[in-house]
Order: sequence, then C-alpha cells, then structure tokens
Amino acid sequence: MDLEEVVLSMDELEAIRLADYEELYHEDAAVRMKISRQTFGRILYEARRKVAECLLKGKALKIDTNQKED
Repeated sequence: MDLEEVVLSMDELEAIRLADYEELYHEDAAVRMKISRQTFGRILYEARRKVAECLLKGKALKIDTNQKED
C-alpha cells in the first residue's frame, strides 16, 4: 500500500527549521531567509499545516529538493 504524499518545499522546511528547531523570532528568521516577516509567516503557516496533515492523517511527508518558492 502506497501512502499519499504531502510535498514540503525547501522554503517551508527552512522556515520550520528556523522557527521551531533554531527557535528564532519570525523577524530574525525572515532576515535569514531574505524575505519579509509576513512572507515568512505565510510560509511557516503552510509548512506547519502540511506537517500536521501528515501526522493526523498518516500521510507521507516528501521534501521537494528541486522546488524553490518565489
């Protein structure tokens, strides 16, 4: 049985790493990613939603190393 996949972009993975693993404030994390704080918040929100979907619905999480968000 193949699991349904949810794809996490590299930007989403980096946002989770900076906010949740490195425990940076959103403002500082946004500076590191060279994006606005609002954009960082949007990317992080979507990344966390995807991770939660995988945990709650038993889906596979795939990291898309070829994708770069604008």
